[in-house]
Amino acid sequence: MSYRNDKDRLQAEAWIGDAVLCLWARLHILKDAGVVDGPKCIRMTSNHFLAAFGNPTVVEAELGRVYKTEGEAAAFQWIEERLAPTFSRQEENRRKRLGIGRVEDKA
Repeated sequence: MSYRNDKDRLQAEAWIGDAVLCLWARLHILKDAGVVDGPKCIRMTSNHFLAAFGNPTVVEAELGRVYKTEGEAAAFQWIEERLAPTFSRQEENRRKRLGIGRVEDKA
């Protein structure tokens, strides 16, 4: 694949990374909660969340490169190691702030 310039290459890689992150997020939410939770998926994939790691486009592009060179399993592992722990902490803080118990606590 050839790109006109580095900006186009970065945007293409980020576009792929965004799709991979969205797929991972939806699968993770369904596995974890067993329900479709659009707002949580948005929180998990938003530029606001990704900004905690740097420029969101750059973060997504890095993920896109991992996916393209190493495949889905490596990309999902990348997410689980780099992004998921921070998201989990943010969600826990959100639950505390809103006075919401953990889903597991209701079982």
